[in-house]
Amino acid sequence: MNLDNVAVVLVEPQGALNIGSVCRAMMNFGFSDLRLVNPQVDHLGEEARRMAVKAGVLLDAARIFGSLEEALADCHFALGTTRRFGKYREDFLHPDEAADQFLPLAERGRVALLFGREDKGLLTNELDLCQRFITIPTHDALPSMNLAQAVSLCLYETSRALGRAQGKVAGRKKLASSKVLEGMYAHLRRTLLDIGFLDPQNPDHILRSFRRIFGRAGLNDREVRILHGMCRSIDWVEEDRRKKGDK
Repeated sequence: MNLDNVAVVLVEPQGALNIGSVCRAMMNFGFSDLRLVNPQVDHLGEEARRMAVKAGVLLDAARIFGSLEEALADCHFALGTTRRFGKYREDFLHPDEAADQFLPLAERGRVALLFGREDKGLLTNELDLCQRFITIPTHDALPSMNLAQAVSLCLYETSRALGRAQGKVAGRKKLASSKVLEGMYAHLRRTLLDIGFLDPQNPDHILRSFRRIFGRAGLNDREVRILHGMCRSIDWVEEDRRKKGDK
């Protein structure tokens, strides 16, 4: 899946600090395509750069459009964020649900995530250009989120969905394949039988407990190799013990 095909579109953003913060969040989570529709402030000014920190390169690369239609011209799918509900605003997705839906689409074309103005969000005619709507569940006392925070949350959920799709746990490691795991369990079975730890009449009884323990741990390839190494060491010790016993 390709995050390069996901565009973040800010419609008439009013705060330079927010634009800079959005850039920082984009770089945090691996996004790079920022599009600004009629920005109301200087997005290359000192305030935006101060919040962008090392993501200032995204400010420089941001593309400016005179209309939302122009910004979405090369996009095949668009999702608009909104907190307002009504007759023409229904069938909402939460950010995690949206990410699961649009990430596969980003493999085949460009997808846009739209965020509206700080004071009134996206207008109905702008949401008409979107195929789906995203809403972030918040407390009724203050349901509307800060623009940069809303973008950060959506990008975070997208990054998590990408990690899940790639078999990563907590975004850090790729899980070992079933073939690799079964090879490790077969080695463990042989080794534990040889040293008499498993009951030859029912070796899978205890081995199933190991499967549950390692299954909860979510082993990656490196961890499987370590367990193979441990089994080999036990094999060598057992082989040496038997040779000495034969003498």
